[in-house]
Amino acid sequence: MKRFLVFLLTVFALSGCGYNDFQRLDEQSKAAWSEVLNQYQRRADLVPNIVATVKGEASFEQDTLTKVIEARAKATAIQVTPETLNNPEVFAKFQQAQGELSGALSRLMAVSERYPTLQANQAFRDLRVTLEGTENRITVARNRYIQAVQEYNVLARSFPTNLTARVFSYDTKPTFTVQNEAQISSPPTVDFSAPKK
Repeated sequence: MKRFLVFLLTVFALSGCGYNDFQRLDEQSKAAWSEVLNQYQRRADLVPNIVATVKGEASFEQDTLTKVIEARAKATAIQVTPETLNNPEVFAKFQQAQGELSGALSRLMAVSERYPTLQANQAFRDLRVTLEGTENRITVARNRYIQAVQEYNVLARSFPTNLTARVFSYDTKPTFTVQNEAQISSPPTVDFSAPKK
């Protein structure tokens, strides 16, 4: 009878420690991260097609295309492994590289507005729509990852599961951050006055 009570006590202790929750949330965050990577890869695969289409525009700014190509090369050069999720430095580098690619693509799309023949090109329009859809998918995938990491981190920091986290070395996971937080936190200035002649 004593062994049975010890067994029941152990079962109750382990069920309250959160070990299984850590496993579930760890897998959930890994799956969410895989979807983020999937969408980033989809975007990276689009870039060569966009660049090739834009190059057909004879007078297009070469500097803008070069920056897009360089940003894509940098973003795809970072090797991402499951350990990336637990390494804040590598995670930050990856995030910065993806941010640079996003910025370069945004500049490319803004500059392309000035070229009517490029805007009339059906292939470019199709690629642009696909890119916009991919950017939306990236946002959704990142939000899911942020939520999964938040659940995991709350479990890792809450009592009594934080004890289990310490015993099994379940550190909190890094989440996405905004690279230019100071810049975007200040309100934009809007000037409706007519330009002076």
